[in-house]
Amino acid sequence: MLTLDDFDFPLPPELIAQHPAPERTASRLLHVAGDGLRDGRFADLPKWVDPGDLFVFNDTRVIRARLFGRKESGGRVEMMIERIVDSRHALAQIRASKSPRPGGRIVLEDAFTLEVTGRADGFHVLELAGDGDLYALIETHGHLPLPPYITHAAGAKDEARYQTVYARNMGAVAAPTAGLHFDEDLLAALRARGAELAWLTLHVGAGTFQPVRVRNIAEHRMHAERFEIPRATLEAVARTRARKGRVIAVGTTSLRALEAAARDGGLRAGPAETDIFITPGYRFRVVDRLITNFHLPKSTLLILVSAFAGCATIRAAYRHAVEKRYRFFSYGDAMLLEKSDSVAR
Repeated sequence: MLTLDDFDFPLPPELIAQHPAPERTASRLLHVAGDGLRDGRFADLPKWVDPGDLFVFNDTRVIRARLFGRKESGGRVEMMIERIVDSRHALAQIRASKSPRPGGRIVLEDAFTLEVTGRADGFHVLELAGDGDLYALIETHGHLPLPPYITHAAGAKDEARYQTVYARNMGAVAAPTAGLHFDEDLLAALRARGAELAWLTLHVGAGTFQPVRVRNIAEHRMHAERFEIPRATLEAVARTRARKGRVIAVGTTSLRALEAAARDGGLRAGPAETDIFITPGYRFRVVDRLITNFHLPKSTLLILVSAFAGCATIRAAYRHAVEKRYRFFSYGDAMLLEKSDSVAR
């Protein structure tokens, strides 16, 4: 039985990237295929792609989900929006000296007030008190929610670089970071190579930063996240299969959405929610290759990539990455993973 300790590794703190590379495509790229490891540059990705391959990108856009304020009693509050439910309601994590109770009100950024109406799945349920649109208020007064391992406050450079160039559907509280390496020139180069590009939306939730707190990973439960797969993307996957091309998920979020949509058999279009937790032994139905960053020790994402490429392969790849001084996490370098031959399609 695999335990959480099987997904631990030593990581020197200085390898945690605090700032993005000078240009989006300037990151390094480690190609991981079975026992073979190849060091490269992300700008060279088209050389590792065949005509007829399909890239699937997550076009979610990060909202300004971090907010500061005070309770009516005067206590200070830091809030991380998990999900905007509609123009007046949201779910959030709240950090305060005392957890606010139902009926309590929180004034945020000296600009608007939310009332706590209850709890759901570990989050506070909030309702806008007064007039306004919650989407607009958060975008106007909130702050970009950089991950907790990035130690500086979000600045102007982060405003641009912690969004993908194709981000368009608002709703995420964390960026789909594998996509941060792509710029418009690279997208054009992939098309020129003969690859097809397709899109889906998965709104990354604050739960992505939640640690696994159980030793037996089978006992861990994921927070649900919203996603939507357009019919055009399903048709692109079908065309790729027909021409014997490969489906390349850009990021674990794209992979999770595709695999979640195929859990009951054929791939389905439309909006849905998923709490899928992919662990070793999972049978991948859609994705053949995965582009992803380097993930935290003992994280659900490290468990996912181990399921995809093989536990031993990922351990070797991460040892290599540390030895070669690759940059880790959201602003770090990337991997191109081939699906393990031992994992059936």
